[in-house]
Amino acid sequence: MHPDIRKTLVTTETLYVDGGKAATQPLIMIAAAAVIKNPWAGAGFVEDLAPKIREVAPVLGELLTSLIIKEAGSGERVQAFGKSAVVGMDGELEHASALIHTLHFGNHYRSAVQGKSYLAFNNTRGPANAPVLIPMMGKNDEGSREHYLTMQFSISDAPASDEILVALGAALGGRPHHRIGNRYLDLKELGHDAKNPAAV
Repeated sequence: MHPDIRKTLVTTETLYVDGGKAATQPLIMIAAAAVIKNPWAGAGFVEDLAPKIREVAPVLGELLTSLIIKEAGSGERVQAFGKSAVVGMDGELEHASALIHTLHFGNHYRSAVQGKSYLAFNNTRGPANAPVLIPMMGKNDEGSREHYLTMQFSISDAPASDEILVALGAALGGRPHHRIGNRYLDLKELGHDAKNPAAV
């Protein structure tokens, strides 16, 4: 069954100058969002979210991935990625989490861009015009700090109280003038290896 989608949005941001210095390559970031009726709206406390997750998440993952790829030109062009969901004020934070924290959603995107990393994420609750923040990181390298980015936007009439806004983000490059090194250099300086779970 197709989820009850009210609208979609694709927005692109291009950064040409940062810190007063022109970028050698402009940074292009893309977001694709869908506003859907919360599948658990009006049902009270639902113990098992899995049936609706399996019904709705794959459709959203496929749809939003196709919108991102169309705007980017190809999956290969995507260097960093992330995901986000904002549930309306009558929903639970768990409802936002449910639709994006599942392989039924994210694997469509990861496969399309041939990514190896997990998708950076954000899940919040808010009213219409709430900020949508999509954190991103390198699709193949979680320690690639030049790809630590956030795409931000809002939709003036979404989410309504009984809706969820679900979004994917992509970056076609890194920060224009990245100069904070990478986490691997920090790990070496601190005497850790890349697998140390306590390292950030």
